[in-house]
Amino acid sequence: MTEIFITEKLKKVLPQIQEFVKNEVVPCEQFLHTKPFIELEKSELLALRQKVKDAGLWAPHLSESEGGLGLSLMEFGQVSEVLGYSPIGHFAFNCQAPDIGNMELLHTHASNALKEKYLAPLQKGEIRSCFSMTEPEFAGSNPTRMQTTATKEGEYYYINGHKWFTTGADGATFTIVMAVTDATNPNPYLKASMIIVPLDTDGFELVRNISIMGEAGSGHHSHAEVRYHHCKVPTSYLIGKEGEGFKLAQERLGPGRIHHCMRWIGICERVFEMMCSYSAMRELETGVPLASKQVIQHWIAECRANINAARYMVLHTAYGIDKQGASAMRVEISTIKFFVANVLQQVIDKAIQIHGGLGLTDDTLLSYWFRHERAARIYDGPDEVHKYVVAREELKKYKVKI
Repeated sequence: MTEIFITEKLKKVLPQIQEFVKNEVVPCEQFLHTKPFIELEKSELLALRQKVKDAGLWAPHLSESEGGLGLSLMEFGQVSEVLGYSPIGHFAFNCQAPDIGNMELLHTHASNALKEKYLAPLQKGEIRSCFSMTEPEFAGSNPTRMQTTATKEGEYYYINGHKWFTTGADGATFTIVMAVTDATNPNPYLKASMIIVPLDTDGFELVRNISIMGEAGSGHHSHAEVRYHHCKVPTSYLIGKEGEGFKLAQERLGPGRIHHCMRWIGICERVFEMMCSYSAMRELETGVPLASKQVIQHWIAECRANINAARYMVLHTAYGIDKQGASAMRVEISTIKFFVANVLQQVIDKAIQIHGGLGLTDDTLLSYWFRHERAARIYDGPDEVHKYVVAREELKKYKVKI
């Protein structure tokens, strides 16, 4: 059914990317448990990235003039699924979060000087970035309430505050921080702005890489707690206009949810393969394969149906964003965010159950994804917030105000 979303450009490039992921990217997964990620970035993954460039597949989300493949959001979504087949797929192709979202922000809203200094090397994979919005003191699902401030004095901002889940801060060159620039504005959606802060700025402190599900991570695979102690940056480092922080955050998150959801579907396909393969191979004491049991067959059928449904929903939403813009697809974006995140959890859980004790070990990628992807139901808006958005819009038809 989703063949209707395959364009002429994808007919050519998608098989190339699929082959590259299976032949070049998947073999590099063996290093995930042998070295800190920040070391892999400078060794095995650096060499892998060069292979991607040599193959002419680098940064598929970028325009051809910027060195990419010039794909639409719908087209890139299908590439994102293929890259999601491996935990290092997106990083290898330089379209990993949060860098891809930062590239989109800088491309659309940064000055030419900032584009030259930060966007160009980010697109080439010469540097990494991070995004600093969530604060431990306030609900992460409400970006209108935060204590980090950027006070303007002459031609500089002085930034003070406390953030966490600043993904990839370890080893990054700069962050885009969301900070309050107009605390007295009666409109809560116009109080904050987005500003670039180089991480070598005096007063920037990387407090720690937070341990997530027992794993602190490093480099791109890390979630940092950071503090801003009177960080001084030029006012020219502002992204967009003052007071546009909330607007830019929403603009950034719409396409980002397409990227995430299709990546999750890629994970689902890999996990589904593992589930089917293991159940067909594993023999019970009676000598019959595990797959002969009806409960296993039901799990496989349910997972297949849910993955297919999720893919269609996401591609339909991506197509709508390409044609009408993200604001017109707000309900659809919320729908796919909680639906696909839950499909992901269900597929991984069923695969672990089928693998038994093996599924708990690091001998397969199942435990890795179980740890790393539980957050899918929380970041970029928790399930409950997105369900509220969908229900509110549906109930408007019945004149119910919530």
